[in-house]
Amino acid sequence: MKISETIIVRGAGDIATGTIYRLYKAGFRVIALDIEAPTVIRRTVAFAQAIHDGTAVVEGVMARRCESIEEACYCLKRDEIPVCVDPRGDMIRMVRPDAVVDAILAKKNLGTTRDMAKAVIALGPGFTAKEDVDAVIETNRGHHLGRILYEGMAARNTGIPGNIGGYTHERVIHAPDSGAIRLCHDIGDLVKKDECLAFIGETPVISKLDGVLRGMIAHGTNVKKGLKIADVDPRGDTAYCHTISDKARNISGGVLEAVMHLLKE
Repeated sequence: MKISETIIVRGAGDIATGTIYRLYKAGFRVIALDIEAPTVIRRTVAFAQAIHDGTAVVEGVMARRCESIEEACYCLKRDEIPVCVDPRGDMIRMVRPDAVVDAILAKKNLGTTRDMAKAVIALGPGFTAKEDVDAVIETNRGHHLGRILYEGMAARNTGIPGNIGGYTHERVIHAPDSGAIRLCHDIGDLVKKDECLAFIGETPVISKLDGVLRGMIAHGTNVKKGLKIADVDPRGDTAYCHTISDKARNISGGVLEAVMHLLKE
């Protein structure tokens, strides 16, 4: 089947959600694909949460988990975002979308190819424009954030979180141990430096600075040591917990421009 003016986005985390939201607002019908158990940190602004909860609303846009292409089509008719568990992207062959956006942010290509649609765009490192995709969007914070590359690759992953309020490594928290996480605080809570945010087994998860807990992995999630599990925003504005980030909006603008340019060609 062919659904006109449809874009499939691989991934539905917070950065992918910014792209999905912008494409939807620009008039495209958007289908999101993700894994069965996404480890989303910024759950309040990620359509991936629909996989866990059945539905998710971000800035007034409704996403709904769908189990089949028929459910996805019905969801599109209701002006909603279908979110499907499809890590291999099998639905791409069935839908034959106008464009595919790889927003998995795995820092490597997990199977996206240039022949999947008229326009194939990827976010961040791990892809080469004009080879495995048509365009790459720069995701590294700084002067080139959101820039479209029609040749070559995005900047390599630096391993350094973006600077927010003068903090980089301090604001991102990784699991100090493996096991099921038990939350003491959740998204939107104001926390202090050295305060306990959660426990993994008997191991405490400690905040490295004062701020608002902008991201936190869901209670009960089994995590592996070293996994990113929380994000403390030193600016302390709780409103930021419920709106798409500046980074996601910037990247999404590059995606929309690339889609329009490539489909026009």
